[in-house]
Amino acid sequence: MQAKVEIEAGVCGFRTVACVISDDSQNVAFVIDSGCEKIRALAARLQAHGLIDAYQEISPATESVVLTTVRETLKGCCAGCAVPAGLFKAMQVAAGLALPQDITIRLSAG
Repeated sequence: MQAKVEIEAGVCGFRTVACVISDDSQNVAFVIDSGCEKIRALAARLQAHGLIDAYQEISPATESVVLTTVRETLKGCCAGCAVPAGLFKAMQVAAGLALPQDITIRLSAG
């Protein structure tokens, strides 16, 4: 299965498009394109990991490869970046662990 996610990150103005692919409904590969230098570095590091086991990613018994890589790579970046959440949700869809449903965050002052 394949899941595609398009993320408009916010005031930074960067757009990220990612495809997450799973041939066996468990292990996933990320293909990420972004205008953000930090997200491109994250993409390279995730691809260097090779296939990532989506079942282990959602298990509370193990440390998440995706989230650990995000924390290590996005230092000096906005701690509230929406891209990691979008990538994680797309991983779940690609592995058949979630249905493809849009998520929405609306922000306003006051």
